[in-house]
Amino acid sequence: MKIVIIGGGFAGLNLANELADNKNFEITLVDKNNYNFFPPLIYQVATAYLEPSSISYPFRKYFRGKENVHFRMGEMVAVKADENIAVLHNGELPYDILVFATGAETNYFGMENVMKNAIPMKTLNDALEMRNKLLQRMEKATRFSNSRERRKYMNIVVAGGGPTGVEVSGMFAEMRKGILRKEYPELATSVSNVYLVDGADALLAPMSKDSQKDTYDALTKLGVVVKLNCRVTDFKDDTVYLSNGESIQSKNLIWAAGVACRAFDGIPQESFGRAKRMIVDGQNKVVNTSNIYAIGDTCYMDSDKDWPHGHPQVAQVAIQQGKHLAKNLKRMVKNEPLTPFKYKDKGSMAIIGKNKAVVDLPSPKLHFKGIIAWMMWLFIHLMSLLTYRNRLITFWNWMVSYFSWDQPLRMIIRPEKKQRTAPEAPKAQS
Repeated sequence: MKIVIIGGGFAGLNLANELADNKNFEITLVDKNNYNFFPPLIYQVATAYLEPSSISYPFRKYFRGKENVHFRMGEMVAVKADENIAVLHNGELPYDILVFATGAETNYFGMENVMKNAIPMKTLNDALEMRNKLLQRMEKATRFSNSRERRKYMNIVVAGGGPTGVEVSGMFAEMRKGILRKEYPELATSVSNVYLVDGADALLAPMSKDSQKDTYDALTKLGVVVKLNCRVTDFKDDTVYLSNGESIQSKNLIWAAGVACRAFDGIPQESFGRAKRMIVDGQNKVVNTSNIYAIGDTCYMDSDKDWPHGHPQVAQVAIQQGKHLAKNLKRMVKNEPLTPFKYKDKGSMAIIGKNKAVVDLPSPKLHFKGIIAWMMWLFIHLMSLLTYRNRLITFWNWMVSYFSWDQPLRMIIRPEKKQRTAPEAPKAQS
């Protein structure tokens, strides 16, 4: 059976891994990148606490020796459902079963200026771009004597009060108090703020009231200006405009406010739901199709009785759906009945700063905060990295940062964009 998996994130990688070395399946994993990366830690790459290699690993190396797993670097364009062909930007792939594990992309809610000028936080490329931009702007700020102009380069506005927004806000607040004073003496006396903006009435909306309060208290103690019940409406001329009528002078709007999925040609329009998520049945098969499945962030399932409004777009759902679909595909080739997916919530967590985090466990209902929650967060995220190499490098960087309140990774490395020209031939001497 030919299985084509589009996307090598949590869902796609776990599906391929569960089917590896099974002679009943010929698997092709398709991704626009040649590596898998760990999204929960991209903000640490963006803030120069980790290098990209700490949280990423090449697909081909990961599946080396797995004879039934093949990798194809490419982008999905369309589906020829009648012919069982996946159309990529660089060719076509036939399939017996097609699985979408394409995740979600940044949603700017139709705001053109925000899309053009804000810094997204979804991919590893986004993280590197953010690191370069912010470091360059800090360097530029040191050259201004005008405090108003300098403040534009130093103020940071984070849109989105979910885990990513909370974590990056806390990181910047700690950097401002420590690294800024050590390495940018020209800016030590400058007034600047980290703003966290969210349209809800609390941060970390899906988590417990205790976690929401602890997070708000910890961030405000770090100096983060939290603005709730308002959202970003525009971003132009170095000004962030808010729905409550306020505006903030800043060049740095970090967008962590929402995601949407991508719709592909060849999938019936009625198969898409809110935010372009593919509507699936209990076995993750896309409705109105016969052999197309969707797992992870890109799918919407309302048949799980404990989650009648669909599952949250988090890593654990993607991991569990990838593994469950693999079990069902194994049943399929044996002509055994398929089983419906049921999500097991293992809890939620967010880190706020050094020795500061919140953790909610669902069964039994427990809430942790402070250094205990912080250590739990470190352990879970460390063990979730793909290889021992990733874990060792990340652990080493964390320990250095913890004991020194510093890290050595703040280099601005950008590809050379100047067009190279051949050197002139030496002039003949008379």
